Amino acid sequence: MKCYICERGCVIREGNTGACGLYQNHGEHIIELFPNKYLTVCPISIETMPILHFYPRGKFLQVSTTGCNFNCNGCISALIVEEMEPASKALRQLLPQQVIDEAVKNDCLGIAFLLNDPLASFPTFLKVAELAKKQGLLVGCSSNAYFTEVSLAEIGGCIDFINIGVKGLSDRAYQNCGGSTVKPVLRSIKTLYEKGVHVEVSCMLKKDNMGEVMVLAEIIAQISQDIPLQLMRFIPLEGADPSLEPSILEAEDLYRGLRKSLNYIYLFNSPGTDYLNTFCPRCGEVIYKRDFYGPMGAKLMSTEIGSGQKNICPQCDRMINIKAAPAEINYQEGAFEGGYPFTRALEMMEAILIAIGVTDKKKVVQVWEEVLCRDGLQKLHHSIQNFETYLETIRYFGELTKTENKAEDLVAYMQEKILLIKDGCSAIKYKPRVYYVMGKPLFCLKGERLENQLVEAAGGISVNKEIECSGRPGMQISVEQLNALNPEVIFISAFLSSSVEDFYKECCKANINVDAVKNKRIYTHLASGWDFGSPRWILGLLHIANVLQPEIYHFDVIAEAKRLYKEFYGLDFSLSDLNRSFSKPSSKWSWKNNRRVCCANDKSFSS
Repeated sequence: MKCYICERGCVIREGNTGACGLYQNHGEHIIELFPNKYLTVCPISIETMPILHFYPRGKFLQVSTTGCNFNCNGCISALIVEEMEPASKALRQLLPQQVIDEAVKNDCLGIAFLLNDPLASFPTFLKVAELAKKQGLLVGCSSNAYFTEVSLAEIGGCIDFINIGVKGLSDRAYQNCGGSTVKPVLRSIKTLYEKGVHVEVSCMLKKDNMGEVMVLAEIIAQISQDIPLQLMRFIPLEGADPSLEPSILEAEDLYRGLRKSLNYIYLFNSPGTDYLNTFCPRCGEVIYKRDFYGPMGAKLMSTEIGSGQKNICPQCDRMINIKAAPAEINYQEGAFEGGYPFTRALEMMEAILIAIGVTDKKKVVQVWEEVLCRDGLQKLHHSIQNFETYLETIRYFGELTKTENKAEDLVAYMQEKILLIKDGCSAIKYKPRVYYVMGKPLFCLKGERLENQLVEAAGGISVNKEIECSGRPGMQISVEQLNALNPEVIFISAFLSSSVEDFYKECCKANINVDAVKNKRIYTHLASGWDFGSPRWILGLLHIANVLQPEIYHFDVIAEAKRLYKEFYGLDFSLSDLNRSFSKPSSKWSWKNNRRVCCANDKSFSS
């Protein structure tokens, strides 16, 4: 029997499942194996989804399950798509009306399905969507939109908005994910737009697909120039090739080239860029300002800018294609809530577990379950921000996974380095003022974050702590604020980074006149995870100490990296193999039991 849900078109034998392992041929019917089971259920602001032109600042109930109909290399949601079991005890069983009740209880405008694809839980999502619509709620989702004509007709009648993620325009791009061609996705964009569904399109921007992105913009423009296009600057995670990541400046250059095709284009994963703002397509006036809010996320800032409530350009009176006025209250998500930071929380836990010798994914999932079932994300969020509680977390995870000895070895290694730093502190004669930034020069990291604790432990003064900083993981400040802080040293985050050359160029362009720029004391780390998100931050601490107090500290950081990799990962250290993953120590690293076993592996289907 052929599965009707997605265009992979699996032919499933009686009693078996398709490629995704989520649907079964049962009595000549395709049934969902894990209905009504949710991994996340929490309120979010719609920009974290991200949707930018539909009920700005609107509060929606985020729901997600597990699994996906695709398997894309470098997926930011890989942990819940591939590693979290759909039968996990961390999932909540909720009937459709209970989901609706949760949305109403939290004063949400509606329900948004994201993180994984609704095609992974299609009957569950349809039942919730149909019931929500009957009760006056708005409904939407993020999807790869690999719908069949049948499933497209079903979903088109019960959603109000959708973010459609395009993998590329070549057949190869879809074959790499398990599909065959982009045609079903382009059909979905056109059909849903013509049905009156609010459509926004997102696409991954890599160094090797910039030409495809330009063609995609032209295809979208043939449907409507008012469809927003979200450029997701590629973050190489999991096994993804790090050489495919474009710089922020390269992504901004492409953005400017696309403006002639579409009226509304946005650049994500680029902290400090102005290209998350809405500009008037006619005169270029800033209508709404937004800030980076974690991977794939944005946050609407002041609504006093531009037109405020009317969505009309105050300079030229052009209508701005945004559905509804912004909500007055800016909803603030909890720790790791709102879009994709939840997946980063799982990865930060996995980073510790891999470093203490956990090789079985089932044990990783058990730790996730323990933390999630005990509502432990808030505690985790605080514990990863300072040395002592981070080391306690390593020990705790060692107890949970029966790897106490390896956990204690890692703690001892990290304590040894921390004590060496502390021993040198008595000889410090002068502490330089240090500014920690992510991406571009004006995106200031919050003062309480671990990066700033590293600075102060290594003999610097964190100027980030002098700023009242909201946002996640920080916020954009003004040139005047940065000039007033006048840092003597600047460190660029190891996660979403810029080259020193690009960063310096941006500082000069923005008239940033601080000592760190005048003296060219701007530094990056050798690798991602060296200042946050992974036990490898201990290497970043050594690097920062060398920079801030070179008369006192002379650590051979490369030698230490080789030791850490050999002792705790069983790998040779190679800079060329490192990408932006917190948990995986190398882009070539993989689990010994790499994939969840399902009937797909015994050739019970064809597609």
